Formats: sequence, C-alpha cells, structure tokens
Amino acid sequence: MKMFKIYKKIRGKIFLFSVMVFISFSSFSQNETLFEQGKELYKNGKYQQAVNAWMKILDNGEHSAELYFNLGNAQYKLNHIGPSIYYYEKALQLSPNDQDIKNNLAFAENARIDSIEPLPQTVFSKWYENLSGVFTYNGWATLAVAFSVLFVALFLFYYFAFSEKRKRLLFVSSMFAGFLLVASLTMAFLTYGDYSRNQPAVIFASEIEVKTEPSMGSNIAFTLHEGTKVQILAQDGNWFRISLADGKDGWIPSSDLKQL
Repeated sequence: MKMFKIYKKIRGKIFLFSVMVFISFSSFSQNETLFEQGKELYKNGKYQQAVNAWMKILDNGEHSAELYFNLGNAQYKLNHIGPSIYYYEKALQLSPNDQDIKNNLAFAENARIDSIEPLPQTVFSKWYENLSGVFTYNGWATLAVAFSVLFVALFLFYYFAFSEKRKRLLFVSSMFAGFLLVASLTMAFLTYGDYSRNQPAVIFASEIEVKTEPSMGSNIAFTLHEGTKVQILAQDGNWFRISLADGKDGWIPSSDLKQL
C-alpha cells in the first residue's frame, strides 16, 4: 500500500514535469514563429506590424539582445526616436560589446533634438569607464572565479614542483594569477555598485518641460525632447527627479519617460 502511494506521487510529479516541458516547448515554438513573422514583415516595410509581432514575444516573458535590436530598428524606421533609443539601450545592456547595436544607437541619437554635452571627465574616470564597459558585473565575477581556480592550480603545481627553476616560474605565475583575481574581483564589486545605483531612463514624450519641483505649478527649469537619456535620482509620487549628463536636474512626470 505504501509503495503504491509512493508510485502515485512519483507518477504525478512526472506528469506535472511533462506538462511544464510541453508548455515551455510550445511557448518557445510560438515565440520563434512570431520572431520570424516580424522579420518578414520588417523586410516588406510593414514596420508597425513587425513591432506588434515582436512585442508579443516580450509579453510572453522572453527577451534577447537580438529581439531588442530588431525592435529598435523598426521603431527607427517609424521615426519613433524615443522608443528606438530605448530598445537599442536594452539590447546593449544584454550585449554590451556588440558593434552593430552601438552603431545603430549612434544613428538614433543623432536624430535627437537635444544635444547634451557631458561634464568633462578625469583621466582616471575615462580609464575606469572604458575598463568597466568590457564586462558586466556578472562577467567580472565569472572572470574572478576563473582566476581563482587558476591561482590555486598554479600554487599547487608550485608547491609540489621539484625543479628550482620550475618552482620560480610557477610562483611568479601564481602571483600574477592572484593579482588578476583581486583585480577582477574588485571590478566585479565596483561594477555591481554602479549597476545598483544606475537608474537610466529615456524620454518618451515628444517635448516635456522639466520643473524645479514635483508640481505642475512650479517653475520650468529647462525643456527636453524625445529620445534624451536621463538618470533617475529620486521619486516623489508620480514624479521623478532626473539628471542629465551635463549636470542639470529637475522633475518630470513618470509617464513621460521609460526606465531601462
């Protein structure tokens, strides 16, 4: 009797697992069909219909750099500068070193009305920005794990080596691997801190008056247009305090931007 109950329980779990696998496969198949439909519509110049097909994939909970890239292309063809920049930025988050995404993002940014001159950077700031952009924090963490394994392996080889010359070489190599471990671990922590603090968004409104306070009756600080990238600093109800690369800041309604 006990064995029969265990059998029923196992059979139930196997059935549930089979149903989940079937649903996942069906969803994947549906998303693949929608993606190919979108590509065909895009080729035929039906850009809005292509966007509609690809948006259904996002609604199904799947996203990828390629999907966001295609959405950015279609939105750019429709002259929707804000959404095109938004989707290129989303694609770049998932594939930060993709040159095609960077190039198309640059084209879309050139179509913006606002030209924001960033504050001058120090040599160290430029160096750190270039270095931190090589990998995401996950990438740096993975690199740190790889260097830790390499460090341990080289140190063990050094410890058990008999030749004095080989010992010297393995010791230097293990110390170098240890240095790379510390460096990559430091970058992982720093880039994760940047990621946690970073709250970028893109202006979707065609034109918006940035206020000095979170109120429609407050003074106008400056005006922004569709496609401008901002940083969210704080929130007060339905208002966001935003800042620009040139140091300006102010308040806008949350409905006028979209967070990345």
